[in-house]
Amino acid sequence: MAGNSFGTLFRFTTFGESHGPAIGCVVDGVPPRLPLDEPFIQAFLDKRKPGQSRFVTQRREPDEVKILSGVFEGMTTGTPVLLQIENQDQRSKDYGDIKDKFRPGHADYTYQAKYGIRDYRGGGRSSARETASRVAAGAVARRVLETAPSPIAIRGAMVQIGPHRIDRGRWDWEEVGKNPFFCPDAQTAALWADYLDGVRKAGSSVGAVVEVVASGVPAGWGEPIYDKLDSDLAAAMMTINAVKGVEIGAGFAAAELTGEANADEMRIGPDGRPVFLSNHAGGILGGISTGQDVVVRFAVKPTSSILTPRRTIDLHGNEADILTKGRHDPCVGIRAVPVGEAMMACVLADHFLRHRGLVGEQG
Repeated sequence: MAGNSFGTLFRFTTFGESHGPAIGCVVDGVPPRLPLDEPFIQAFLDKRKPGQSRFVTQRREPDEVKILSGVFEGMTTGTPVLLQIENQDQRSKDYGDIKDKFRPGHADYTYQAKYGIRDYRGGGRSSARETASRVAAGAVARRVLETAPSPIAIRGAMVQIGPHRIDRGRWDWEEVGKNPFFCPDAQTAALWADYLDGVRKAGSSVGAVVEVVASGVPAGWGEPIYDKLDSDLAAAMMTINAVKGVEIGAGFAAAELTGEANADEMRIGPDGRPVFLSNHAGGILGGISTGQDVVVRFAVKPTSSILTPRRTIDLHGNEADILTKGRHDPCVGIRAVPVGEAMMACVLADHFLRHRGLVGEQG
């Protein structure tokens, strides 16, 4: 069915529900003879898995990936790669009291309206649990990108939690792996810890902004009109659970700039190649990469499952109050960082293959 697959030449389809036996994905369009094994994929899944700090859901899932097809003797075969992750720590009883009620902010009502049936256990298919499958697909995409003309680095960071933004003057990529927030600013990470402790103890939640940067992307990737690199990136990030806004480069801040300030002026560098003096465009012009860093940010809404009673209705048309129990992220944006990285990798892998197919190996 439409809506479960993403991509054109590099294409993945995810399957499974939050409290089903397993989740996973089928990745198609993977070129043959690429090295791929479970430990490589697992390293990326480990960045996303729950229960790693007090600031995320305490659901205990090892998220161990199994490769069921498309790989032989450690190399891809060119056939679909099937990746499966078993669910091992479901607590469906947490949802028994609210199975007939629609949780405000969740997809309960819309799924019921569309299908006439829904899996109420943890949101079923609409759960953020599905994003583990994307991270697995993103690992495969990174293997594809390793065959690109130049090395490509994809890194994500949290740049805002609630009203608290990082100080970009203190940005240090080395700090991202040293705190539970993927924060590039050590001082702000300490502030976030205190702030989020208060949010968590109050049984509430808060939103966040994630930034993903891809360095080393050559100029020329993307399409000029309907399959623009930035439109595909925006679509990719918007498919992530709880994302409500996406911007490329300066994004909405560009509306406050003059034409003089917003224009990324150019000069010739010492090596004879073009050099941009700024990057308000986020590495993309006219839907095609410029050779600069590709920069995407997305806003994640507060987790809808909170302990404060909310007004709602039920399946039978009655008004009701609802209190959502269970194990939930006080800030679901934290674990969205590796998901954003994965979606960036999938889009870039797709456009790399499409570009190579159009203009050849040297294009």
